[in-house]
Amino acid sequence: MQKIVLLGLAGALGSLARYGLAGLVQRAAPGSFPLGTFIVNVLGCLAFGFVWGVCENRISLHPDVRVVLLTGFMGAFTTFSTFTFESLGLMETGQWPAFALYAGGQLLLGLALLWLGLGAGRLV
Repeated sequence: MQKIVLLGLAGALGSLARYGLAGLVQRAAPGSFPLGTFIVNVLGCLAFGFVWGVCENRISLHPDVRVVLLTGFMGAFTTFSTFTFESLGLMETGQWPAFALYAGGQLLLGLALLWLGLGAGRLV
């Protein structure tokens, strides 16, 4: 139960950090390009990789702490970081067809389903 509470708290902090940073960036660089989200996603990838690398080579964090940091905080800050981490894992192990299906499938299917959902929502 404690892990669930910590995941929820970390997720709340991650979502607040995303909202704050994306808003700050967007206000600093107004325009139609979603620069705030772009910056959050790429910084999230950097942070996810850094935390994973430190945990892998420098310090040993308890698996629950790693889950709270990466799934809780980073998962709420940006799921794009998890997507790219998993994509890299498939690439590093030479699973190119799985990588193509995973990365391309999420992008294309995600866009298609967003479009369908948007259309269905507009009909209601």
